[in-house]
Amino acid sequence: MAGRVLVTGGSGFIAGYLIRELVTDGWTVHATIRDLAREETVRRLLAVDNQKVKFFAAELMSDSGWAEAMAGCSHVAHVASPFPTHLPKDENEVIVAARDGVLRVLRFAKAAGVKRFVMTSAEAAISHGRPRGEYTFTEKDWTNPESLELSAYIKSKTIAERAARDWVTAEGGGLEFCSINPSLVLGPVWSSDFSPSLEVVKRLIEGSIPGCADLGFSLVDVRDVARLHICALTAPGMAGERFICAGPFLKMIDIARILKEKLGPQAHKVPLRKLPDFLLKLRSHFDPVIKLVVSELGRVRNMDTSHARTVLGWSPRPVEETIVETARSLIEIGVVKV
Repeated sequence: MAGRVLVTGGSGFIAGYLIRELVTDGWTVHATIRDLAREETVRRLLAVDNQKVKFFAAELMSDSGWAEAMAGCSHVAHVASPFPTHLPKDENEVIVAARDGVLRVLRFAKAAGVKRFVMTSAEAAISHGRPRGEYTFTEKDWTNPESLELSAYIKSKTIAERAARDWVTAEGGGLEFCSINPSLVLGPVWSSDFSPSLEVVKRLIEGSIPGCADLGFSLVDVRDVARLHICALTAPGMAGERFICAGPFLKMIDIARILKEKLGPQAHKVPLRKLPDFLLKLRSHFDPVIKLVVSELGRVRNMDTSHARTVLGWSPRPVEETIVETARSLIEIGVVKV
């Protein structure tokens, strides 16, 4: 099936790949961006049929533009959400934008007669707020937003998805709602304006960190994330569904070894020594990106993706392929000098 779909956050990493997939599959896409001055740049990067994509100016914290963007759409992929690159002074800057933003888009979707609403949530809404250790998570799990160790981003994803589900139950009527919960998203980039989720690969290949901390991530390819969104938009019986979108959990040292093995001389700056925890904690006082992840030290979060595989036939590509293609793209566009 194909029709008219709204993709929010149309200039983002996941949204860009999703729009490409949708156009290839025959959809007409409405896409929101915060500033129409960026439209030409985004169109050039997307490199799809311009007649199949129309851009609208809309922001999560304002009603302006949403009715126009939603007009004629039967489906919505709500990808837009604030992603801080540092710890905000007030966590509500991120939390309120994520929560109120999705509720705003839901209200306009219902008013426009949208049939299905797919929200890009996150693995962060599932697997955090537990003691240091190793766990395996399913879609039944939820992050505890009251945990004192959570960053504003993790809280925002959890609170926003909870709020969206509560609103749909109370006021959604016939609107079908489901969520996609990706882990750390990697994949080839198109420009130097890339997602913060690629920072771990960037820092390893540019040699800007002296070693590998005891940090790990469940990794997933942006192209596989886009494909799972397509499945959720089109498959029958999606009301209330939730799908983990993740690959294997790898420590930084594992990612570094893959880069060393596959990239050859281009990986000559990649460190292979392990860093003690205290060094990362020390660096976190001076580096806002490290400060966002220092609480992850020593944790292993395995994500069970059997639900997406069984219900939607989803299967992610090999993680080694994703890591290498991410690194090569960062080198090719000049983000990283090797």
